Amino acid sequence: METIENKTLPGREECAGALKNVFDAMYVLNGKWKLPLVLCLMQSPKRFNELQKEIKGISPKVLANELKDLELNFLIQRNVYPTTPVRIVYEATAYSHTLKNILAELSHWGENHRNKVKGKI
Repeated sequence: METIENKTLPGREECAGALKNVFDAMYVLNGKWKLPLVLCLMQSPKRFNELQKEIKGISPKVLANELKDLELNFLIQRNVYPTTPVRIVYEATAYSHTLKNILAELSHWGENHRNKVKGKI
């Protein structure tokens, strides 16, 4: 996997555009739950209660709101099956898989940061 650590940052004239792009990305992915939810659903489709069990600490209200936001931004899909009772399953979209490298880099950085804070680096 290619990392961006050796690439140069944008110059002064490119900075405004780069900042706009970062703000746009952060607007969609803001908060502490969205990326973990996307990652969780990339592994396999899940029902609401499965997500709540897997992602410790998220309240049902926050989970419902985050799922709606992710669906509005085309990162997840909500599938409703006409069974009795109705079965709703959430799954990652093909578009959400464009975040794979970002999530891998973020995971790597998080591990390094945790080790640095613990004094292992």
